[in-house]
Amino acid sequence: MRINNLAKYKDRRKKLRNNMTEAEIMLWGILKNKEFYNYKFRRQHGIGPCIVDFYCPQLKLVIELDGSQHLEEKSIIYDKKRTKYFSSLSIKVIRFFNNKIENIEGVWMRIEDNI
Repeated sequence: MRINNLAKYKDRRKKLRNNMTEAEIMLWGILKNKEFYNYKFRRQHGIGPCIVDFYCPQLKLVIELDGSQHLEEKSIIYDKKRTKYFSSLSIKVIRFFNNKIENIEGVWMRIEDNI
């Protein structure tokens, strides 16, 4: 059964790719074109009903960038539910707050620690 990039979410994925946040653009700068240890990352990738910021199929690794709204209780519960779903698929999730992306070396090292 196919769960990646379901057709019914195609327009939403495209819209998100065309409207990336500054933090997503910065992180994409080090993940695109296999620049991170030759691993292929995809941006705004669909996994089941979810669209993740970045995904590396080879590592089974999701990277999510969160704004301040993710500190709200409703968002915390939603994010935990998504993480549990990904875990059920043996996919690891790393989360960064948008403002942490400014320390791109620290982000790089944290991603390294999770591969």
